[in-house]
Amino acid sequence: MDRKTFLKHLGWAAVAPLALTACTPSRSTPASTSAPDTLGVHTLPEDFPPLDKSEEEWRRLLTKSEYQILFEAGTEPRRSSPLLNETRTGTYICAACRLPLFSSKTKYESGTGWPSFWAPLDGQVDTKKDTKLGYARTEYHCARCGGHQGHIFEDGPDPTGLRYCNNGLALSFVPADASLPDLRT
Repeated sequence: MDRKTFLKHLGWAAVAPLALTACTPSRSTPASTSAPDTLGVHTLPEDFPPLDKSEEEWRRLLTKSEYQILFEAGTEPRRSSPLLNETRTGTYICAACRLPLFSSKTKYESGTGWPSFWAPLDGQVDTKKDTKLGYARTEYHCARCGGHQGHIFEDGPDPTGLRYCNNGLALSFVPADASLPDLRT
């Protein structure tokens, strides 16, 4: 094979993954991200101003692993979170700012090795496109502090068909019989 033919084939090989993803529907674009109000376990804060702290402030408040996941979009090892085995009724809150994000009523065992939910609490997470792996995924993060939580996939159970695949270190669990902590300021 001559140099010109080799470069031509190399160019097509580089473009092929992009062409394939453009021709197939994204598996991570959520159809709906709202959960009915009846799913809440605790009373949610009605108004939560955005929380913008410096890198130094977050590093003082969080462990090195929590910071890496929440503010550097890291991923914890599969099956490492104690929240995988959490079955009590309660609320999952952002480990950084303490905003309630998920009800235990939407948690399910996905078999992936990370805590999974079929819907967040209404208005508590925001999303953005993530292409770090070379294909489009939907990342979601805390609506208040922007802390990275995980990614959304379209292989979840009814009623949404979505799987919010969450890093356990990005969450804290508050049982139903305990009060939610105050939001961080």
